[in-house]
Amino acid sequence: MIKLSNIEKTYDSPSGPVKALKRISLEIKRGEIYGIIGLSGAGKSTLIRCINMLERPTSGQVIVDSKDLTAMSEKELRTARKNIGMIFQHFNLLSSATVYDNIAFPLRLSGTGEEEIRKKVEPLLRLVGLSDKKDQYPAQLSGGQKQRVGIARALASDPKILLCDEATSALDPQTTKSILELIQDINRKLSLTVVVITHEMQVIKDICDKVAVIENGVIAEQGTVIEVFTNPQAAITKEFISVLLSNELPTAFQGSTISQEPVPGSYLLLRLVFLGESADNPVIAGMIRSCKIECTILFGNLDRISSTPFGRIIIGITGENAEIEKALEYLKNNDLKMEVIGYVKRHAAPLA
Repeated sequence: MIKLSNIEKTYDSPSGPVKALKRISLEIKRGEIYGIIGLSGAGKSTLIRCINMLERPTSGQVIVDSKDLTAMSEKELRTARKNIGMIFQHFNLLSSATVYDNIAFPLRLSGTGEEEIRKKVEPLLRLVGLSDKKDQYPAQLSGGQKQRVGIARALASDPKILLCDEATSALDPQTTKSILELIQDINRKLSLTVVVITHEMQVIKDICDKVAVIENGVIAEQGTVIEVFTNPQAAITKEFISVLLSNELPTAFQGSTISQEPVPGSYLLLRLVFLGESADNPVIAGMIRSCKIECTILFGNLDRISSTPFGRIIIGITGENAEIEKALEYLKNNDLKMEVIGYVKRHAAPLA
């Protein structure tokens, strides 16, 4: 659906050329919700504006629906952009126009008749939950309601793609949740391809299928959200994920000496990650029944990544070396990810 090949964007500045994007390549399939995350100044907003050619790349190709946008004239681009809707952080609504007229605005610009406009706007008002607000003005709306107007306006031209540039950054957490749920609902009902630009990993975790992490104009890492969350490779990715999923040891173990070799009278600490149906499986109970070990659960939580159950626990096990090896083999043979943290002396641990 969207293919970016070796995209570069260079700006001129008083101190010389500045490369905002450096050989960016990624592919977004039809119907996906694709997240692009980065710190301020990383190049993510420039990247999303290259998709609809509001920013023309210095070099590289932007292929949308099998058409090369970089080879188009401005007239051809205006037609192509009708298939690409965009919503913004600060809503960009017309303050002197009603909710209905804000949504109708792009249709009137294109010369659509009023009856046809009504047939498009009224279903969109229902879709975003604002039928009772159609005659109100932006000043009478909450931030979440304003963004719903922005979403409906972006959908007025029946786009195939919806670009969301920090669409929830100006909203409180509860309103953000409702807007993300609306975007997911629109993605399902209208079979839209959605590209989400954000600096918040929670947004990626909640609704995205795939993610690209951008740093200093370069894609540092990309993959499915599950892959990136459970096995991050780049330092910047680990930093983003740590905000949601801390890898710190439980308080009683922080500052303790960790050894990779067995230490008499110690716990072997393991970090376990469960995905999908395995999150509900009694793996720990099965391990205890199968092996002559003692096991203490030191930390645990159950969450979701998009719609996939996701569990993380830290356990400490003690016993004879042979039984510990047997327990590790048991865990490896189950549907989970395991990280061996190391051995910590028992006196540094809480009572079992």
